[in-house]
Amino acid sequence: MLRSLDIRDMLIIDRLSLEFQPGLNVLTGETGAGKSILLDSLGFVLGWRGRAELVRKGAERGEVVAEFELPEGHAAWEVLNEAGIKPEGELILRRVNHPDGRKQAYVNDRRVSGEVLRALSDVLVELHGQHDDRGLLNARGHRALLDAFAGVDLGSIRTAWRTMSEAGAALAAAREALAKAKEEEDFLRHAVQELEALSPVAGEEAELDTKRRLMQAGEKIREDIAKAAQALGFEGAEGMISDARRWLEGASAQAEGQLDGALRALEQAFTGLGEAQEEVQRALSALDFDPHELERVEERLFAIRGLARKHSVLPDDLAGFASELSARLEALDGGAAEIAGLEEALGAAQSAYDAEAAKVSKARAAAAGKLDKAMAAELGPLKMDRAVFSTEITAVEPGPEGVDGVAFMVATNPGTPAGPLNKIASGGELSRFLLALKVCLTGGDKSLTMIFDEIDRGVGGATADAVGRRLASLADGAQVLVVTHSPQVAALGGHHWRVEKRVEKDETLSVVTPLDDTARVEEIARMVAGDTVTDAAKEAARALLSG
Repeated sequence: MLRSLDIRDMLIIDRLSLEFQPGLNVLTGETGAGKSILLDSLGFVLGWRGRAELVRKGAERGEVVAEFELPEGHAAWEVLNEAGIKPEGELILRRVNHPDGRKQAYVNDRRVSGEVLRALSDVLVELHGQHDDRGLLNARGHRALLDAFAGVDLGSIRTAWRTMSEAGAALAAAREALAKAKEEEDFLRHAVQELEALSPVAGEEAELDTKRRLMQAGEKIREDIAKAAQALGFEGAEGMISDARRWLEGASAQAEGQLDGALRALEQAFTGLGEAQEEVQRALSALDFDPHELERVEERLFAIRGLARKHSVLPDDLAGFASELSARLEALDGGAAEIAGLEEALGAAQSAYDAEAAKVSKARAAAAGKLDKAMAAELGPLKMDRAVFSTEITAVEPGPEGVDGVAFMVATNPGTPAGPLNKIASGGELSRFLLALKVCLTGGDKSLTMIFDEIDRGVGGATADAVGRRLASLADGAQVLVVTHSPQVAALGGHHWRVEKRVEKDETLSVVTPLDDTARVEEIARMVAGDTVTDAAKEAARALLSG
């Protein structure tokens, strides 16, 4: 419930504080007195998009503060939780507007974005009027209104739609991949066959290149290595070292130890010579190769390099590339089976969605009948008992909320064709249709503050009285704010404010005054009689107030 509205320096309002109450709150005043400015200011603090220039001329900034009293568990607390604001038992919205267009918004003194304000406004306030193209007159929202009236839970059908959409996307992707794979089927089969025949191994190219270069150089270096082997052998160094050791050993007995060091050195040299001979022999053995082996090594090396160039990959990546092509070929060969499985999954998802859509359609059809009956019951007291309201359900493209399109249709006179609500009804009729719809759709939801902006325009007499009584009924246990020019509606208000313009020091200002019983008589008499308030007008006002 909106407890208070404090406005500072907005348009022609300098300072204004209003304390609203539960029940039916009415605001009256002459045309142009500033009633729309109150709504603009309330819309501003709620984040609604409206006038660009709201700051009063000459003021440093404009500011609006709205205080709401909310019951425990109100939907606004969830919005605050998502915004990271801890509920504190009261909700105070404040928004500041600067002359250069800059705006700052605060919730319980925490800086927030305009999006947070608008999310809060969706669960705090509803505005209805003859130009309410965002609400009841917006045909795009009629399905949601009917669903709310029916209490339809769309969670299951949205899940089924998502599952079906994902299954359809998976099938489409598989079909596209299969079609693309078939376009390169010949290439894949030939390439895989060629690579499998070669069976390249990572690192093989470098190994083959080393082996090839070694074999090519083998003949040239083998001759030198063989000469070295001969020089190290018995006819060379080995024989000479053996002779030297034998001669020194023979002389060592008489050398009194002077040859011991030489003998030890020769022994070490002999050992090292043996190791050198082994390595040289090993090298000679490695250089012993079949000339045809060089031909085979070169053929494989060139084949690996050729395939690498052909497929624009590195030789060491050929093995991985072969595995990739094999996998694509396997996917191609198994594509039909995969698609069959995906088609089966899509069929199952489609069936589940169709079943959920049928449930939702059935619930909507039943709710449409109940809404039409409820509207017929409401239109009678509003002096429109000959008008017909119907909820039209048509088939539309399937979507996450089903296969039904919903539109509220009316026929204002017997025998005339039904048409869209906002195109068939006149101004006064439209107001009453909107009011009846709101009464029917609100049901037990009393959490929203409902605002009706001149919804009684174009009606008078008994019809205006009927409108006022429906508004009062709607306000029972809730809060309704009504901007009205109808004395019948104003008289039914539980709380009454007069909006008027005053000129102070050559400045026009809008003033809102709460009215006591005596002042209410004067205001309603003015609404009845016009500029000249007569005793008869006052008596009429008293009669209206007495019910």
